Amino acid sequence: MDVIKKMFDGIKLSDVIKPLTDHNPLMVQRFGADPYALVYDGRVYIYMTGDDIMYNEDGSVKENNYSNIYTLNVISSADLVNWTDHGSVYAASSKGQATWGSNSWAPAAAYKNIDGKDKFFLYFANSGNGIAVLTADTPYGPFTDPIGGPLISRQTPTCAEVAWLFDPAVLMDDDGNAYIYFGGGIPKPEMAANPGTARVAKLGADMISLDGDPIPIENVAYLFEDSGINKINGTYYYSYCSNFSMTPEAEKELGYRNGEIVTMKSDSPMGPFEPANPVLANPEHFFGRGGNNHHCMFEFNGQWYIAYHSRILEEGLKMEGGGYRSTNIDFIKFDENGAPTTSVGTRAGVPQVGNLNPYETVQAVTLGNASGIETVQFGEVAEKYGSGDMILTGIHDGSWTCVYGADFGLQAAKEITISLRGSGSGAIRVSVDYPGSNAVAYIPVNAPGAEFTEVTVKLDQEITGVHNVFFTYAGERYEIKEWKFGR
Repeated sequence: MDVIKKMFDGIKLSDVIKPLTDHNPLMVQRFGADPYALVYDGRVYIYMTGDDIMYNEDGSVKENNYSNIYTLNVISSADLVNWTDHGSVYAASSKGQATWGSNSWAPAAAYKNIDGKDKFFLYFANSGNGIAVLTADTPYGPFTDPIGGPLISRQTPTCAEVAWLFDPAVLMDDDGNAYIYFGGGIPKPEMAANPGTARVAKLGADMISLDGDPIPIENVAYLFEDSGINKINGTYYYSYCSNFSMTPEAEKELGYRNGEIVTMKSDSPMGPFEPANPVLANPEHFFGRGGNNHHCMFEFNGQWYIAYHSRILEEGLKMEGGGYRSTNIDFIKFDENGAPTTSVGTRAGVPQVGNLNPYETVQAVTLGNASGIETVQFGEVAEKYGSGDMILTGIHDGSWTCVYGADFGLQAAKEITISLRGSGSGAIRVSVDYPGSNAVAYIPVNAPGAEFTEVTVKLDQEITGVHNVFFTYAGERYEIKEWKFGR
């Protein structure tokens, strides 16, 4: 055991990307923009545009122009602070399912019980030129293209004149009907105050067709992009990002600013809508680095939240810039009439809701925080489709991961089992509360082989109560699938 402990002598922990006290951004292993939330079976699934770093010929980071994005990232959580990585859906281009499309931007997700089985639908924008739909039997895939072409295109009635045919949002109404909202952009500079480019359409019962032509959403003041839709206390709230052409006079008159998330309300899912409250200022207002503003509002366990993107991961990675975005979650506030209203973006994020059970198998890619690691698809299905089972990889001296709020209960944990594979060697240091606190276990890694092998060790001290759990890694060329504690 002393030999294993000595492996950690002189090892410097990989730099913290986000402080241990912060829950935003939700993930640090890669970027993810334009978030959309789907609540299903006690979990929140977040679907995001797969921002991918672009480089200049000299190796410097290139400004993000979104042209190489063909994946949609998927993560989920039961507690809003520990997020399981489900991979990156290969959505568009020759590498994806919608081979007819060039890009995958701004996803929206929904599910519906069809013929006695829950089916999942993932809508996304083919850059600014149409809306695609993929389907799956689980919220994380594998997703496939059921129609072999766009659900909405410039040939769709009323859509040819939409400047940016993108940014879908989907409403599943209480009566079983579903609606899709999309559009944005300014056709002409003189139309900035009322671009006329927002659309809504009723979806067919199969969720992969339209039940009637899209209709314009009228009088959407200073529309830029980012459709959102929610039904709250019987009222329909359409939301969007205002454009950057607002004059100071217009800002004063309307009560919101350039690049701000704004709401409109209606008694009907297809309108007409009337102005309501602004709900979230541009990320620049909270974090210093600005850019576009994209959001969704969702309810989970009786509490309402707003997910949105910012550039604080870019900052945490010490990138000088580039416009690469990551997802945050904060509370959405309500006014005295029960309408969503101006909320605040934070680095701290929201508190954990419910504790993690360390006695159930936990996927190693379930992360509250991490540094110096990567995640990769595991198994034929995930490797082919991009999403599904994932494993922890890219480990080296000083890499670390953690989960927050694991409840060990009153009956103490006495052992830990971890599933490993690889040709390398090293060790894993397990500690609670803080990465530098006394270790409760050291797990040897000795060329476990090509197949995953379970290694069980007794804890050096028993654990009860609620703790954060940290894993610090020494060595390289090994991967981790899952872990669990035992009594």
